[in-house]
Amino acid sequence: MTAEELQQKCGLIGETFEIKEIVNTILQVAPTDLTILITGESGPGKEVIAKAIYLASKRSNQNLVSVNSGAIPEGIIESELFGHEKGSFTGASEMRKGYFELAHNGTIFLDEIGEMPISTQVKFLRILESGEFMRVGSSTTKKVDVRIIAATNKDLEQEVAQKEFRSDLFYRLRSVNIKIPPLRNRRDDIPLLMNFFSNEIAKKNYITFEGFSGEAYQLFKNTTWNGNIRELRNTLESIIVVEKGKKIDYEIAKKYISENDYENSSKNLPMVTGKTVEQAEREIFYRVLLDLKSEIIYLRNLIEENFGKDKDGKFLPIIKHKNESETETENKILSIEETINNTIAKLWNNSKNKMTIKQMAKILGISTRTLGNKLQELGLK
Repeated sequence: MTAEELQQKCGLIGETFEIKEIVNTILQVAPTDLTILITGESGPGKEVIAKAIYLASKRSNQNLVSVNSGAIPEGIIESELFGHEKGSFTGASEMRKGYFELAHNGTIFLDEIGEMPISTQVKFLRILESGEFMRVGSSTTKKVDVRIIAATNKDLEQEVAQKEFRSDLFYRLRSVNIKIPPLRNRRDDIPLLMNFFSNEIAKKNYITFEGFSGEAYQLFKNTTWNGNIRELRNTLESIIVVEKGKKIDYEIAKKYISENDYENSSKNLPMVTGKTVEQAEREIFYRVLLDLKSEIIYLRNLIEENFGKDKDGKFLPIIKHKNESETETENKILSIEETINNTIAKLWNNSKNKMTIKQMAKILGISTRTLGNKLQELGLK
């Protein structure tokens, strides 16, 4: 199975380096029986990664049993995972197989593994090491052949330090750790995800969706998405259903996105407390990028105010009629070249102390040499 086939088969959307690297890792480890630990914030797509590992594995023709460890009450989690014998506790009117038995010869995906009680972790470790377990109320050892994929949004290393997670289980789990980056760290994938989810939502709700404007795409890319892909999808569902499929422009999209997640987030630099210097610097740089993106959107809107568009979407100067009271200078229409120069000059003056020419050229979508020549031409360098 190729990387492209796997992404299409499991709905793993993305073309960024981070996603390509994850897909390559999946293709390397999936054919083995190694235990996989998937880590990342809440909502980045851990279930999709687990499904991809399963589909690329030699057990793909067997069961995939998915279990949310955090959703099972502590009092019954062992019964749910390992099963129980008839009469082993009040309400156990018959023998029941647990999730591990149901996954025999297949794969079990344990989400929110960080929520598993310490007492249950001991028995889980035994299955990891030997495949052996006992049903609740039984003294007979049973054995299963199961591929285990676990996931968590917790920092398990910190949980171990706080005695909330067993160190031996942690070291056993992390033999292969796939870390999913938050959506804000792979912003170029956001338009792809928008298109994928909007088509899916429109089809599910029998809506003819007219799509997004360029400014709406940019707004979504600039948003922090603390809830990651899950939050993005929920927002898209609200917009498409409530707006009844009409084209989503900047103003419509902005109604569904909190100002704290977009406009204000670029104005406040993060506190360093509790973070490494490297983490803090990375987050500060990210805020600077957001600030620059906001400037670009503003300048783009400014260009559109001075230029119309033809049927092909190309900019054309707006012809203004001069009143007798207006001077020639007041009616001067900027050429596209002058508008571009003004845009670059404004961006340079606002950000020259925040980022390098190479970084700015990447933001503008031009080469470093072109930007350098333009800055020299404008007398800014």
